[in-house]
Parts: sequence; structure tokens; C-alpha cells
Amino acid sequence: MHIFNTISETQQFLKAQQRGGKTIGFVPTMGALHAGHISLVEKAKHENELAVCSIFVNPTQFNNPEDLKKYPRTLEKDCTMLEAAGCDVVFAPSAEEMYPSLPQLRMDFGSLETVMEGKFRPGHFNGVGIVVSKLFNVVKPEKAYFGLKDLQQVAVIRKMVQDLSFDVEIIPCPTMREADGLAMSSRNTRLSTEARILAPQIYKALNLAKQTLQEGASAKAAQAVVKQHFEAFPAFELEYFEVANFDSLESIEAKIADGKTALCIAAFLDGVRLIDNIVF
Repeated sequence: MHIFNTISETQQFLKAQQRGGKTIGFVPTMGALHAGHISLVEKAKHENELAVCSIFVNPTQFNNPEDLKKYPRTLEKDCTMLEAAGCDVVFAPSAEEMYPSLPQLRMDFGSLETVMEGKFRPGHFNGVGIVVSKLFNVVKPEKAYFGLKDLQQVAVIRKMVQDLSFDVEIIPCPTMREADGLAMSSRNTRLSTEARILAPQIYKALNLAKQTLQEGASAKAAQAVVKQHFEAFPAFELEYFEVANFDSLESIEAKIADGKTALCIAAFLDGVRLIDNIVF
């Protein structure tokens, strides 16, 4: 497995591989890898000659400096996991390498960034769009793999690829969960033992809302069920719960066509912000 820290050496190596006819599957990450990330790498390796993973904690997508400071960084452990998964190339640049100067470009994703994550994390998707664009230009993959836990991020990236005509296929992949239902996330490592025991209540709340909607109730009723559920667990601070159209992420009043109803949630627990969703 090759590990590169600069854009130039990464591009030089990958261009030579592509001239030789090899296809590239790409998994962009911020590190602190878990089994969910590894499943994306394994899928990329299965579907392409080369699997490339980037590890970069992107400062421009954090609107909370304290969150950026606390984000776990485990590069050595990450590389060990990636090598075992068959990853061919790791691109692990510094912030100075990615941003010699602060980008002046601003990306506006319209209504996609005014709801849920965009509403509560102003500037977040501008940072996501810029860094993913830069990574696509460095790696030039045929396919890029993203987990659906970050549902809104996937929607934003698909829109960006469409609008800017990036020559890459976006492959959304199912959320990987722990045995108790908690969505795998790098942030889970920051939870205390007590908080980790409570954390699966987020997934339970989503399933209660799903059941409510499947019984024919309204989105407002589902929101009431979620609110009531968390009243029994005061350690949580619910930031939002939304019933949305999977494609547009616009709010909807009740369940719609199969596979198009998205339940999205964000909550703080033990000072850690956790997100999750169900699409049904």
C-alpha cells in the first residue's frame, strides 16, 4: 500500500496507473476509521483495479472550532486497517497542502443547504463541496463511494457532480450499524461508557417514527412520538428530527412512495453531536 502526503506525488502515481488502464475507486474520509469506512474501501476494491482512500480532517467544513479540535486523529491505526482491507493508495495531506491559502470560492447548494445539517451548521456544505471537488481533481476516480449515514452530504455531492459535470459516478452505500443499532461513526469514540449505552436510543426513535408513519399517521405525529421518546432520556439534546423526501430533502407531511421517505435526526449526547437516518 502506498501512502502519499502531497498532491503532486499522488497525482503522478495515479496518472501512471490510469495510463496503464487501471480504474480507480475512491473513498474520501476524515480518518478515525471504523467498519463502515472499511466496507466502502472493500466495495471500491471489488469494483475497481485500484482502491484509493483519502484521510483529511477538513477544517473548512467545521463551523465549530472546538469540534474540529476534538475530532479524533488516528492515522497509523487507520493505515493498518486500510492495508488489511486491500487499499492500494492512501492520500493523507496536511491542511497546508490542501489549502496553501484559504479558498475564496463559495458554493451555494440552494434549498439542500437550508434544511437539517445546512440549517444548523452554516457554511458546512460549502466546505464539503470545496474539499470533495479538490479531492476529485487530485484522484480523478471513475467511482466514489459514500455512506448514506450522511444522507444530506450525499445529496449535496450528487448535485455538485451533476451541475459541474464531474466525470465520476457516485455510489451511495448503506449505513453500517453496531449490533445494538447505533450508526457507526468516528464520533462514537468520544462518548463516555454511560453515553455509549444510551446512544442506540437515536435509532430506536427513528424506528418508532417509521412505525408511526407506516400506520398512516402524519409527519407531525411522528415528530411528537420522537419528542416523547427523548423525554424519557434527558441526557439527549434533540437538535432536529425531519420527515423528508429522499431526493429533494424537502419536508413532507406523510409517508410517500417506497424508498422515498427519509427520517433524519441530529442530537447531542455527552457533548457529542450524532446524526442518523432511515430511508424506507
